[in-house]
Amino acid sequence: MRTQVGIVGAGPAGLLLAHLLHLAGIESVVLESRSRAYVEERVRAGLLEQGTVDVLTETGVGDRLHREGLPHSGIELRFDGQGHRIDLQGLTGRRVTIYGQQEVVKDLIAARLSHGGPLLFEVADTAVHDADTEHPSISFLHDGQARVLRCDVIAGCDGFHGICRDSIPAGVLRAYERVYPFAWLGILAAARPASHELIYARHERGFALATMRSETLARHYLQCRPDEDIAAWSDDRIWAELHARMARRDGVAQVQEGPILQKGITGMRSFVVEPMRHGRLFLAGDAAHIVPPTGAKGMNLAVADIRVLARALEAFCHGRGSALLDAYSTTALARVWKAQRFSWWMTSMLHRFDGDDGFEHRLQLAELDYVCRSPAASLTLAENYVGLPLSLGASWAA
Repeated sequence: MRTQVGIVGAGPAGLLLAHLLHLAGIESVVLESRSRAYVEERVRAGLLEQGTVDVLTETGVGDRLHREGLPHSGIELRFDGQGHRIDLQGLTGRRVTIYGQQEVVKDLIAARLSHGGPLLFEVADTAVHDADTEHPSISFLHDGQARVLRCDVIAGCDGFHGICRDSIPAGVLRAYERVYPFAWLGILAAARPASHELIYARHERGFALATMRSETLARHYLQCRPDEDIAAWSDDRIWAELHARMARRDGVAQVQEGPILQKGITGMRSFVVEPMRHGRLFLAGDAAHIVPPTGAKGMNLAVADIRVLARALEAFCHGRGSALLDAYSTTALARVWKAQRFSWWMTSMLHRFDGDDGFEHRLQLAELDYVCRSPAASLTLAENYVGLPLSLGASWAA
């Protein structure tokens, strides 16, 4: 097999890259170890920055997003029993949209299949070869047959546990990591959302988040220990803890109870590798970086990576040189580290840390009060939340 760009991974990063390359007249093959049903049905968070919505819309895969997505013009920070709204749209002219990651994947798979682009599911024994040469290749098994895909470039979009990053020789990449001393217990419930916008709650018992998947599906998170036993959390205990952490001074209960459909525990970590390439192998999305979910940056960072990489590959494949490809890692990492900073800041400001004698709690309350009272601080949060510009060289209004 022969193609211009071999793409490992059919998540949002790999599928969006294949879509953008198709629009630019560049051939690609997408390889995915899981089944189509698995990648389409795996429920993942989905808060889309304005820039992510824009790129999906501009490239023709945003119709269902605009029909079914839930636009949000603000968020609420709740602490000391009171809510404080940050007007995202009023401060920045931009907003965010709730639309599940699996729904983005479905839309991109449909687009890929509609124009007949090669998309192979359930491949096995995938391995990258000769990435440091001008003729890299990917070997794999599909339908019981051993195959080799020869490429000009390989895009590693196969997530944190994928094979692409691990295929790079030791010593080439430098990894930066922070593991947080807490996790999130998340539930999906058949209940009306607590609010039409997200609520981030700082409470002395720990952080809580109220969000949604639709008007009838609520998604809630509670800070817990990383080694928490999910079996120890009965439905009654979960609802009681949500009511306690979301409590308002006026006594009005916003959390709406309903049958809990899913429960799970998510660890919290920050992770970045530099550079995001080795020879003709380029890493994107979770293969290169992980952020704690507090800032809602995971999928949005993947989309930002792909916008930079697709533009660079278009120039390279159409004979306009490799300057943009050579700058890919530096360009992408500038935005990655700013998203890491924002996610770390939100996480540090809202979570309870073990061993705190009250000092940390009072500092967090002071920080939250400042963010909500200062127009400049509110703007800083808002412009980070809706998404920084793709390039540091771009106008902040771009």
